[in-house]
Amino acid sequence: MVETLIMGILNVTPDSFSDGGKYNSAERAVKRVQEMISEGVDIVDIGGYSTRPGYQEISVEEELERVIPVIEAIRRYDVLISVDTFRSEVAEAALSGGADFINDQWAGKYDKAMFDVIAKHEAKIFLMHNAEEEVTGDVMTMMIEDLLHQAELAEWAGIKKDDIWLDPGIGFAKSREQEIEVMRRLDELCGLGYKVLLATSRKRMVKELLNDHLPADARDEGTAATTVWGIAKGVHAVRVHNVAMNKKAARVADGLRG
Repeated sequence: MVETLIMGILNVTPDSFSDGGKYNSAERAVKRVQEMISEGVDIVDIGGYSTRPGYQEISVEEELERVIPVIEAIRRYDVLISVDTFRSEVAEAALSGGADFINDQWAGKYDKAMFDVIAKHEAKIFLMHNAEEEVTGDVMTMMIEDLLHQAELAEWAGIKKDDIWLDPGIGFAKSREQEIEVMRRLDELCGLGYKVLLATSRKRMVKELLNDHLPADARDEGTAATTVWGIAKGVHAVRVHNVAMNKKAARVADGLRG
């Protein structure tokens, strides 16, 4: 049976949309990682740069100050480490410090040195679909063309295809209607020969599908539904806040998939 990987979100920022400020010290971050491990997490995704609406720009130095001490504090645990960054300087320090993945929300478009850094360290990368403006036209066609182009550039830089993951970028550069269209057609993305990460946790699409004015941390059941849906469509990993709930949902969905 193929098991879907659970990526647990660890925001070490003061202003992330769901859990900003909860884990922005190494001590609190370690405690949360211990909890996630007990809940069955496979990958911990450390984010030191918030991209919530109205986020504040921070320097590379500040991002490093947030992220690197957490990597140093948790690398002794038996868990894979991902760092959510689009800056090659942060990626270089993170991979040198023991990270396994870089989760690039700009898929290598923001920083042209990113792919060279990943290749040098023989690391893995998540390429998330994103754009400066909301997508127009057929969202699935545009998204797939964009991701395949970036994946090709990554391979040219020397990154192995098996180390390249695609992420449809729910919550970025798309209307809610477009996001639902992407979810309905996820099998098209999953059929391209790359592993796929789905990151819907507590996002506005889930809120609107629930048709309720729920705060972010009350959308976990809705998120779990998208996890099951994604697994049925063929995704290989899900990025979530509530590890325990989504681990259970994934275990059942994986069992049914066989």
